[in-house]
Amino acid sequence: MAANGQVPLMLIHGAWLSARSWENYADYFAKRGFAVSAPEWPRKQGDVEQIRETAEASAGLGVQEIVDHYEELIRGFDHPPVLVGHSYGGAVITEAGNHPNVVALVYIAAFAPDKGESVNTLIANPPPGAPVPPILPPKDGFLLLDREKFAASFAGDAPAEQAAFMADSQVPWGVDALGGSITDPAWRTKPSWYLVTTEDRMIPPPAQRAMSERAGSTVVEVAGSHAVYVSQPAAVAALIEQASSAVTTG
Repeated sequence: MAANGQVPLMLIHGAWLSARSWENYADYFAKRGFAVSAPEWPRKQGDVEQIRETAEASAGLGVQEIVDHYEELIRGFDHPPVLVGHSYGGAVITEAGNHPNVVALVYIAAFAPDKGESVNTLIANPPPGAPVPPILPPKDGFLLLDREKFAASFAGDAPAEQAAFMADSQVPWGVDALGGSITDPAWRTKPSWYLVTTEDRMIPPPAQRAMSERAGSTVVEVAGSHAVYVSQPAAVAALIEQASSAVTTG
């Protein structure tokens, strides 16, 4: 715990978005005395076209390479942090959360795999009638969402202009990350919180409930889209503060 009593936070984004999507949270929590880190995934830098042009040489990183990057950053904290993960960021914190410095996990409409599971296995058998995410066929080892269907599937409760910008600024997601399996889920030994988004059209709400129940998470449900941390920051910040307070006073 930091000298001011606040637990540091590491905010980890999911697929297709960048760390800039956490910008408002960094400012919000910094003003409340939290040390906040919102690092990018380790990947080739550059705009979308540059990444596509070099995709043949670098088809993206697997989950363990991403986890190794964050574990290195976790070691740099002066005090043990809470890890917060959105979407695929949940798979990352599930593995990276095993670092002895991590005190808790917060899942925001996120994947929470068990040992041996990957995102591929978790999405293999969707519930009957569940929406199908508009993921385009892989191109040079990368995945993107259909821009025309992005808003309805990913950000249905975000302002139209904001959803359109998110669709246009997508960061390609490497196919290799889909198949990387978890070796040891941190939620088995670390306390966790989970925000279920009941209007989610990317990760079905029943799947979110099943993962959060399996993990023994403290659960809050919000009528929101998959992009809830962009569209409803107050609800997300409240859950993060709840988790922080619990590990601070526990």
